[in-house]
Amino acid sequence: MDAEARGTHLYVADERNQNVLIDINGEHHRRPDAKISVFDSGFVLGDGVWEGIRLHHGRLAFLDRHLDRLWRGAKAIHMDIGIPRREMKRRLYAVLDANGMDGEGVHIRLMVTRGIRSTPYQDPRVVVTPATIVMIPEWKEPAPETATRMLTLATVHVRRGYPDVQDPMLNSHSKLNCITACIQAAQAGADEGLMLDPHGFVATCNSTHFFIVREGEVWTSSGDYCLDGITRGVVIEIAREAGMTVRERNFSLTHVYSAEEAFTTGTFAGVAPVGTIDGRVISIQRGPVVERLQQLYLDRLAKDVAERDRP
Repeated sequence: MDAEARGTHLYVADERNQNVLIDINGEHHRRPDAKISVFDSGFVLGDGVWEGIRLHHGRLAFLDRHLDRLWRGAKAIHMDIGIPRREMKRRLYAVLDANGMDGEGVHIRLMVTRGIRSTPYQDPRVVVTPATIVMIPEWKEPAPETATRMLTLATVHVRRGYPDVQDPMLNSHSKLNCITACIQAAQAGADEGLMLDPHGFVATCNSTHFFIVREGEVWTSSGDYCLDGITRGVVIEIAREAGMTVRERNFSLTHVYSAEEAFTTGTFAGVAPVGTIDGRVISIQRGPVVERLQQLYLDRLAKDVAERDRP
């Protein structure tokens, strides 16, 4: 494992990533040579939106959902991505092809910032270039134990805030809120931080979404104070299609501590079981609902890529 491989994103290190080709505005650069301006909006102010997408059977999984969210976020912050979706898809697959990435175990980070500013100042009117678009593909396979390793969570003091402060639904480059939560959880020896909303109800984790199982029902937050997660949405869909009762609702830590099962969802690890939360043991091994959802998710993933054509 790399020194950085921790928490809910344990992965198998791959030396090929040291010289991976990275796409910057349509041009490919070796990792050591891939650079952007210090005046770029993402570096100066965290001004931009991004997506993390996995390659499965040579196809980018749930790509349309990811691009829908990217374009929604850009529109919300009044940012012009500058290229059409078909060109974005072409570039994504072109950089994968340039790296010989045509199968499994690949994760690509797609980032779009507002572009280069003439001076380090927040007003978008000082932006002097089109948007900066960066694609970082890596060979990044989840650790083999991801499906069964019981995660440890710790509730953190950092809250997911009101949408009129900084809307938590935006997948923006401004992640300091979540980073602070991550730091506190790490210092407590946990894999991930469990974050509450302004009213004290459970919202989400610092980099994944959170679910519990109570009396056979699957509960997750109302969604009012968390990112519109792609994997979260898919898991809700497949659970309901399988006849499970899924409730998007407010619930407290009291409900969490007495849950029968708990799990997180995310693009990288899919569905991952949770064992301990704030020192309370929820389960010592992966439960039947989590195991079933893991298989249903893999089935849906395979179905999505089987139906998807490359540009």
